[in-house]
Amino acid sequence: MQTFGELMFTQDVRAEQETRGSADHYARPYRELTIGPREQEFIETRTSFYMGTVNSDGWPYVQHRGGEAGFLKVVDDTTLAFADYPGNRQYVSTGNLAGDSRVSLFLMDYPRRARLKILARAEVVEASDEPELTATLAAPNDRPVEKIFKLTVAALDWNCPKYITPRFDEEEIEAMLGPRMRSMAERIRELEAKLQDAGLN
Repeated sequence: MQTFGELMFTQDVRAEQETRGSADHYARPYRELTIGPREQEFIETRTSFYMGTVNSDGWPYVQHRGGEAGFLKVVDDTTLAFADYPGNRQYVSTGNLAGDSRVSLFLMDYPRRARLKILARAEVVEASDEPELTATLAAPNDRPVEKIFKLTVAALDWNCPKYITPRFDEEEIEAMLGPRMRSMAERIRELEAKLQDAGLN
């Protein structure tokens, strides 16, 4: 792997850093990160991510990918993979990758205000060509897997939590508030019963 800075800090970027006064800060070498236990746990507990590609005319395209936790899997210390199912059949990301295999992924944990950025090269293969991997990636439903996206990670970087607005899904809200709400509901029922016994309800 390379470092995030080696791939992202082009001459144009460094010139802008110089102009804006951040060049000295980013002149320090980026530490090379790999997919370790922390990264694997983060990746495999996401229920969505954003993936950017670029088309042959140079236009960027960002696609949202979602599924049950674990739908994006760590295959080994440099490879990720996820299953692709039939959708609107525009094939924008797939078509873009035919001309340029580079992708950029943003993985977000909104409640904890954490973000992992991943740069990779993607290979799109037919599900029938990788039956064992397809079986590993397939969601527990009857939807047929059409393709497999295999991502060879080039670099990754943890981003600062600044400006990440916390958001919570239904399961997270239930985990935080469910027990308290059920306790309050039970207490209300007890009080209503006492009022009824006292003839006040």
